[in-house]
Amino acid sequence: MFAIISKSMFTMDRNLVVLVLFFLFVHLCSTYKPVVLIHGIMTGSGSMEMINHRIQEKHPGTKVYNVNRFESWSSLETMWHQVMEIGMDVANFSSQHPEGINLIGYSQGGLVARGIVQTFSNVSVSTFISLSSPQAGQYGAGFLHVVFPGLVKESAYELFYSRVGQHTSVGNYWKDPYHQTLYETYSVYLPYINNHIQSAKSDDFKKNMLRLKRLVLIGGPDDQVITPWESSQFGYYGVNETVVEMRDQEIYQSDRIGLRALDESNRLHIVTVPGVNHFNWHMNVSIVDDYLLPYLD
Repeated sequence: MFAIISKSMFTMDRNLVVLVLFFLFVHLCSTYKPVVLIHGIMTGSGSMEMINHRIQEKHPGTKVYNVNRFESWSSLETMWHQVMEIGMDVANFSSQHPEGINLIGYSQGGLVARGIVQTFSNVSVSTFISLSSPQAGQYGAGFLHVVFPGLVKESAYELFYSRVGQHTSVGNYWKDPYHQTLYETYSVYLPYINNHIQSAKSDDFKKNMLRLKRLVLIGGPDDQVITPWESSQFGYYGVNETVVEMRDQEIYQSDRIGLRALDESNRLHIVTVPGVNHFNWHMNVSIVDDYLLPYLD
């Protein structure tokens, strides 16, 4: 009889353990915040599928919205158009998840994503990860040749700093260090979301940025497309194309969009990864495992 009771208790204990583990698994699956993925220039949602699958494999139950707008050649449409259209989709997705969402933007998609964060006060982003994105601008042939093989960086300003050139996404964040006056005159996107040029939206741009719980800026010296590569971390060219790092930039020191405040409150994370080419960031499982997943709460 004692053996029967002991066996019964063992069975109950085992079932209890299984039940506890099951509820723990369900709880963990339900605690990961939803994730929005925004692809880069001249690609589409398919290029972000590896990240999508890896997130769901490692963080089971995570809801992922992989943006399929402005794919291929339509990714050259103006930045503000992309921000507003994709932003409305993200706002709708965010409204279904009041606990907040996480946002990952790759390459140009990271600059679109930042525009959404700063523009849409009704989008609640917990963590924004910028994956090799030209956050401080772009001035390099490696990037140009992806879309405009006939252009060279020294004369590209002639196209981009014009009304015609500003009808392209690249023109909206092309930042020629030798033609700053033209940049300020013609560029309709980057100098505004960086609050380099003040506008009626400047206060909102900063306030919305400061709502982030975490800003992660990922880039590396072997990128070979984002130029300078430090632009992925808000560094950029100064005099004679000498790179001035983020903390020495006016945008940080004057705290124009909240970078310094995020940094001083330990919400800004700078991640530098050597040995990664620009076209491999979103295709590299190790990058996802080591530098994306740890920030997805």
